[in-house]
Amino acid sequence: MGRILNQLGIASLLCSAALPGTGFAADPAPPVITEGKTASNVDNTAINKRDNYAGNKTPEDQFNSAADRNLLAEVRRAVVHDKSLSVMAHNIKIMVDAGNLTLRGPVKTADEKLKVEKIVQAVKGVKSINNSLDVKTN
Repeated sequence: MGRILNQLGIASLLCSAALPGTGFAADPAPPVITEGKTASNVDNTAINKRDNYAGNKTPEDQFNSAADRNLLAEVRRAVVHDKSLSVMAHNIKIMVDAGNLTLRGPVKTADEKLKVEKIVQAVKGVKSINNSLDVKTN
């Protein structure tokens, strides 16, 4: 009988460890809210508002020719390969139309915006660049 009670005690201890809020190390930490910062601050929706109107091309409108796909891959590779760029810069939108590129999205600084343009211009096959990158201000 004592052995059964001992096993029940261990089982109930293990069950309580799985309950949220019991304070065990396996519980996820509560979210930290910094004064003045909310979840919307990490969302780039506001900075990409210009993509919302019908006349503006987005990555979904990317032409599907083999030459454009290959150029896009080369440009993306060149941007991502430069480790001095921020994660934001690595994730910019790149659209290619017959060798003409459009760059959109946020970057950290004006210098980074120019650096991305120089990297892209150095890729063989790029005819022109519409640098519409935004410098993120917050």
